[in-house]
Amino acid sequence: MQEKYHSEKIQKKQLHQSYNFLLLRKIFRNSMTTNEIQDAIIEEFSIFDDWLDKYQYIIDLAKELPHIAPEHKTEQNTIKGCQSKVWLFAELQDGKVIFTADSDAVITKGIIALLVRIFSNQTPADILNTDLYCIEKIGLKENLSPTRSNGLVAMIKQMKLYATAFQYKQQH
Repeated sequence: MQEKYHSEKIQKKQLHQSYNFLLLRKIFRNSMTTNEIQDAIIEEFSIFDDWLDKYQYIIDLAKELPHIAPEHKTEQNTIKGCQSKVWLFAELQDGKVIFTADSDAVITKGIIALLVRIFSNQTPADILNTDLYCIEKIGLKENLSPTRSNGLVAMIKQMKLYATAFQYKQQH
């Protein structure tokens, strides 16, 4: 029984890796909308049956997070309201917001990696108009502790604040 479970986990991981490769190619071409990215995330999480596997996947996502430059790991770039330390930096390039981030906690780092994946390389207007339905669909919020759930809300709020500032800057 345990051997079958182990074999299924390996198959799921291989499927995820090949799917992720194709997905990353499309993301780096900047051709995916926030809804397409969210749909892909929902599909990826549907591969896993239990939350231990989903947490492991979130930890794996943390390893794929674009590195934040050391000079951006400042108090000014920390997200207030997170139990863990989370740094978030944003810049506007060619009309699109590029996010980099880091955290001192691996689960939190995976959560911010998910959000960076959704919001990075999007216009400020697209970020502001995005309904983050994938958070609900994958069951993330209800499987987080109250403090991590508050941190998730703070991360989303900060990313949308950056988008608001960049949109204002573009218009004026």
